[in-house]
This record gives sequence, C-alpha cells and structure tokens, in this order.
Amino acid sequence: MGLIVDIRKKLKSYNLEVSFETNGEYLAFLGASGSGKSMTLKCIAGIETPDEGKIILNGKVLFDSENKINLKPQDRNIGYFFQNYALFPHMTVEENIGIGLVCSKEEKKKRVKEILKNFHLEGQGKKHPNQLSGGEQQRIALARCLIYKPDVLMLDEPFSALDVHLKEKLQNEVLEILKTYNGEVLMVTHSRDEAYKFCKNLVILDQCKSVMTGNTKEIFKQPKRLITARLTGCKNISKCEIVSKDMVRATDWGIDLETDMEVPLNITHIGVRAHNFVLVNDLDNKNTLRYKIKKIYEDMFEYNVMAVKDSEEEYSEITYNVKKQEWDLRDDQKNLYLKIPEEEILFLNE
Repeated sequence: MGLIVDIRKKLKSYNLEVSFETNGEYLAFLGASGSGKSMTLKCIAGIETPDEGKIILNGKVLFDSENKINLKPQDRNIGYFFQNYALFPHMTVEENIGIGLVCSKEEKKKRVKEILKNFHLEGQGKKHPNQLSGGEQQRIALARCLIYKPDVLMLDEPFSALDVHLKEKLQNEVLEILKTYNGEVLMVTHSRDEAYKFCKNLVILDQCKSVMTGNTKEIFKQPKRLITARLTGCKNISKCEIVSKDMVRATDWGIDLETDMEVPLNITHIGVRAHNFVLVNDLDNKNTLRYKIKKIYEDMFEYNVMAVKDSEEEYSEITYNVKKQEWDLRDDQKNLYLKIPEEEILFLNE
C-alpha cells in the first residue's frame, strides 16, 4: 500500500514543503546539507511534528493536521537508523538490540540470537559497543531497527561515519541484509552514488522543498532541472540560448549544439556529464570543438582534464573525465578535440 507524505513545517531558514508517495520500492532523499532531508524523516517517525498535512502508512493515518491525528513514535512501527548509531555504551550488544522488545525473556533471547546470526555477529553479544569496529556497530544499530519488524526502515546517512575503505564493503553487506526485510526503506543521503546504488526511486530536495520525484535512473539520465543536475553530479553546466528548434547555444562555452530532439522552449541551461564527451581526432564531427588544456588532475584510474575552447575570446572551463589508457594512447598529443554526442545533452531549467 505504501507511504503517502504531504507535509509543511515552518523552520528557521526555510519552510519545509515535502510531498511524495512510495510503492514498496526503496526511496532515497538526495539534497545538500540543510535541505530538509533528516527533518522529513523525523516528521515521518513522529520525532518532529509538521504544522500541517498528512502522513499515511499502509492505510494507517500517522498524522493528519486537519483531523488532529498525531500518533506517538512508538505507535508508528517505524525503524529509525540514526546517523551516529545511537548505541548505549553501558549496554552489551544483546541488550542494545533487544531494548524495548516487548515479549517474554525466552522469546527475546531467541530473537536476539537469531538476528545476531543473520547479521554475522555471533560471539559478539556480550561485548560493549566500544569493543567493536565501526562496521560492527553499524550492523548492531541496523539489527536493533529490524528486530521489531517495522513497516518502514529509515536510514539517515547510514555510511557517513565510516572510513572510505570500509564504505563499499559495508554497503554491499547492508544490501544483502535488507534482502531479508519486506518493508519500505527510506534513505537520506547527500551521496549520489549511494542513492543510485540503493534506491529505485528518488526525491530531490532543495531549500526544504521536494522539487522532483521519480525513478532514480531516469532522473540521473535526464535531470531536467538545474539543481537536480548539480546534485546528481553534472560538472559541466552552461547558460544557453535557443537558436532554432534543433540547435542551442551554450553561451558559457561558446559552442552551438545540434540535436535530433526538439529543443524545449523553457530551458535556461544545458549540461554535459564529464564522462560523456567523446575524444576525436579532428573537427569533422558535429558538435565538436578544439579545446585548450588548462590543467590535468590525476586520479587512480582516470584523468580529470580541465579545458577551454581554443579561442581568443574567454569562455568557461569544461571538465572531461577520461580513462588513463584512452588518454595516453590518443594520436594527437598537441591538440584536444572533443565531441558532445547529441543524446548526452541535458536540457535544464531553473
């Protein structure tokens, strides 16, 4: 049945205005710091109260300002995975996981033992959190959420406290663990990679407003809005002017781009992702320019090439990400010719 959220709340800097629905697929909230992501989760959990609106979970009304319904957090059956894990340092792992579980002592012991096994934490039950690694603490916090079999599991920046070298391994572990969970999953993140990896659907938040919702892959492929393009990692964005129904001028880069698609009339900018330029040998290609290299930054597997149109006029730099092997084997070491494929042009509006 899913989750329906349509709420408003007055905050110090902005007014929170969030509206979305889920359909059982994992959903991510992507936005900059202070965009209202965590506040939205807190309103759903009942930790914070919206000024107006509705929150309905599987047909059950959790909040309705008009009818004065506001269920307590403990009555909402929502698991909240906090950013800092919120483990009790004076309690053992077993006590942390089973705290608040209302059942007989024997049943509690059985359920805690079972979830320790599922989370690969056998033998750790008698230890305290400070005796465990960050990854183990994360699994304990997640186990504590899931032992109650919540209707919704909410993950608030679940990997932000982890070292970089542990992050990918633990992301894969969490994905495997979540396969055993049948409820809704909501994730707050400022990482586009995490949103893309975990969640089929996406809510884009900007200044505490939900400005776009939809399928994650489709939004990354064609973000449509300027803020969405930036949040999904587009490094190259230019103001634009419409030349004709099939041509647009990127004014910041000094290039006219042809397209098979009809140029939308409401666009204000265009974007090109840094990986989507094509390295060619000459200008005998549509949407191709000769660029002057300004700087090259080396990553482990690729180069980030900063370049500008080779012209007497001044234009903005573009960022081109290229695999090292492709760059090192190019024929012309003096000139740089880059083509922008028509299908990779992002049409954006504010």
